Amino acid sequence: MSLKRSVLMSTALVGVMLSGAAYAQQGNDVQEVVVVGIKGSLQKAAAIKKKTDAIVDVISAEDVSKFPDTNIAESLSHLPGVSVDRNFGEGEKVSIHGTDPALNRILVDGHSIASADWGGNPNDPTSRTFNYSLMAPEIVGQLKVYKNPEAWIDEGSLGGTVILETRKPLDLKPGTITGSLGYSYNDRSEKGDVRGSALYSWHNEAKTFGILVAATYDKQQLHRAGIEYFGYMGAGAFNSAFTVSGNNVTGPKINGAAPTLASYNQLAAANVPCCFNWAYFDQTRQRTGVSTAIQWRPNDDTQFDLTALHIEGDYTNYNQSMYAVPVWNSSNARDFTVSNGLITGAYIPAKAAGTGTLTQYDAILRTTVVKTDSVNLAGKWNAGDWKVSGNVGWTQATGGKEPERMISFDLNSGFQFGFTANSTYINYDTSPTTPKSFFRSPSSSTSTINGVTGNYVQMGGMERSRTTDKETYGQIDFRRNLDGFFETVLFGAKLTKHENSLDAEGWDYFANKTLYLSDFASELTPNGLWADMGGSGNAMQYLGLTRDGIFGVINASITRYNGPKYGMEFTVKENIAAAYLQGNFRHDKWRGNVGARLVSTEDQSNYWETSDGGTTYTPKSVTQKETKLLPNINVVYEAADDVLIKVGAAQVIARPRYSQLAGTVELNDRQLTGGGGNANLKPYESTNFEASVEWYFDKTGLLAAELFHRKISSYVVNDTQEKVFFNKLTNANATYSFSSPFNAQNATVTGFALQGQKDIAYGFGIIANYTFADADTGTTAYNMPYLSRDTISVIPYYEEGPWQVRLSYNYRSQYFTGIGRRNSKDFTDSYKQVDLSATYKVNDKVSIYANGQNLLDEMYYSFSSFADAPTAFYKNGRRFFVGVNLKM
Repeated sequence: MSLKRSVLMSTALVGVMLSGAAYAQQGNDVQEVVVVGIKGSLQKAAAIKKKTDAIVDVISAEDVSKFPDTNIAESLSHLPGVSVDRNFGEGEKVSIHGTDPALNRILVDGHSIASADWGGNPNDPTSRTFNYSLMAPEIVGQLKVYKNPEAWIDEGSLGGTVILETRKPLDLKPGTITGSLGYSYNDRSEKGDVRGSALYSWHNEAKTFGILVAATYDKQQLHRAGIEYFGYMGAGAFNSAFTVSGNNVTGPKINGAAPTLASYNQLAAANVPCCFNWAYFDQTRQRTGVSTAIQWRPNDDTQFDLTALHIEGDYTNYNQSMYAVPVWNSSNARDFTVSNGLITGAYIPAKAAGTGTLTQYDAILRTTVVKTDSVNLAGKWNAGDWKVSGNVGWTQATGGKEPERMISFDLNSGFQFGFTANSTYINYDTSPTTPKSFFRSPSSSTSTINGVTGNYVQMGGMERSRTTDKETYGQIDFRRNLDGFFETVLFGAKLTKHENSLDAEGWDYFANKTLYLSDFASELTPNGLWADMGGSGNAMQYLGLTRDGIFGVINASITRYNGPKYGMEFTVKENIAAAYLQGNFRHDKWRGNVGARLVSTEDQSNYWETSDGGTTYTPKSVTQKETKLLPNINVVYEAADDVLIKVGAAQVIARPRYSQLAGTVELNDRQLTGGGGNANLKPYESTNFEASVEWYFDKTGLLAAELFHRKISSYVVNDTQEKVFFNKLTNANATYSFSSPFNAQNATVTGFALQGQKDIAYGFGIIANYTFADADTGTTAYNMPYLSRDTISVIPYYEEGPWQVRLSYNYRSQYFTGIGRRNSKDFTDSYKQVDLSATYKVNDKVSIYANGQNLLDEMYYSFSSFADAPTAFYKNGRRFFVGVNLKM
């Protein structure tokens, strides 16, 4: 979207909101709001936003245990400057002002929550952020997104900090009981499941002791269809199919004609997909959560809060893939089609018997459970003009592969391929549904397995890897009321001890005879799975193993234990000591705060190092120490009773992912790809500037315009290079496409956001925002990851009598995701999502609801450098929910 169109869109949005503002009442009343529902939520959010000195956006629950969306990340995506990634069909990772999701922290009641992933999500391994899909929205009271920090907020966010405030028993009526029971259905998996939640809150009559308990359960079944390209081979991939003598070229046809020197040079300079993969991802996501809060107020000046959280998510999944690799018989390829620098089609004949195959089938069964626990004890004491508060806590998360089993078979068949930006064609000479077409045969050379020498073929392997993330912390804060320009002074200190580790071990499966896939429990992939994704050809359906079939192959194989996978293992220990000082001031129409945070960080990266390509390993430890002073200022000018002008500036840092700080080496011996870390990485640093104008024209009405600028130094990106490692499958050295992080040159992010909300008339209202962001990295080699130039959210709603209806439209333009396989510059294309929700209030205690998500069944499309070079097509399906809410 061009800058001109962005400005026009912004002007149109302001015009729409201003027309609604004509109905606004004069004045602004920020007294306690008692109304619930959409309007009540907007009133509370606007009142909180108006009171803050920093530039903050707020989402407030519509009622106890009733949040706007079934997913917290989806709710955050409605805020200006916030976008989410939906690779697996639901919002999981949150980007603020175009920054990588891993660089934006979430604090739950002021403290961090340990994080672990399920081992199959490539977007965010060992991140410092939290998987928002794990957090049940029923326990959330409100979400605040601080775009510019204050000194009392923990450092570590580049774009912004999300502060999640949970429900507390002394804030609710005694004997509050809420619950929900519903059913969810995914139209791609054609399966549905029950989901539910319950909350009970009580406190005594004196309001000195209370307890709250909440529990949630959610289950969904995903059938994600994917067509993947796995990077592009460079120039000359098919040169061996031609003979060149001076200006004469002989060989197969190019674009339907005999080759000429010009057409040959065009083909020789063109890129071709490394391999095509028809992926079928089947996952059951079952999540349970229990949280509790106990509050004790022994007197009017003292209070203790004990909170605990346990979340358990079962992300077990089964992934089937069928790879077609054109370059495995490049010298015999023919009938080439070349367009726009790409080889977009060719015929690849089958290889001679005994010399290899062109297609590989993989079945991966990954068992994984993600557990997150957190306990926090907070206290506060008022002593006249002094207020003292503090907290101590512990949090731990575990995840990974427990274990991952992979089985492979081969198909030796010629195939024709062709592709465009919106279509993929693969047609095999031998149908992949034919029994006995997939096989594995022992090698003609001998090897020794478990002490027995013979002829073997590797059928696959098993990996067990566990990620552990844990943190202990303690904090004390002081607040003193003053007379004069500074109203209050705040100061405090925090100590944090964090450890993130990965342990892994591996096994291999071998057969000493030919095995056929059809000899084991097998079935065809669902018919039409890729039909609405531009797929065609007989690759659209293939014979695959069932889950029982995987174990059948394992039982028919010989298992060899390989021991620890030293190249993957690491432990990063991080100790942080922080102290801050902040003064809150007010004079006439001016108010704000100024302060600084002094942070000392020590990182110790422990990992295994190899100097012979992975044959032997020795332990390695690298320690880094950094001390940073992070000043900040926020100023508010009350231009009128309902108009605020806010400006802010801050120095901020964000630390790399834990796995990036370890010098690990992880290899895929089949695809000849790998990745690792860099123990010498430095933190991201940024000077942030924010400014906004906010007009609160009635209780729910808000118009705001925001400008932001990020001046970032040493941001981290991945680079891919060719490196030689020892391949355990071939027992020989091989060249791998190896990706590792490094501190790139400086960058800037500049943009603006427009926000509006208005309860118009007759129950109708609208919430809308638009964000424009632009990055300058000073080079064409790298882009700012996850930055979308345009982000739009429009939510018209109706709330009158017993009815509540809301339509949500979200759009984000294309964004860079990173350096992918074979040094591919990977982008995700623009993505839009439409959701619809409706609630009918039967009485004060009972309401029924129906929701629909991703109603357009949007395609998640990724490409390499430019849109004509696909890297992935994904579809996750629509989700529908029906249910009943109870409140007593």
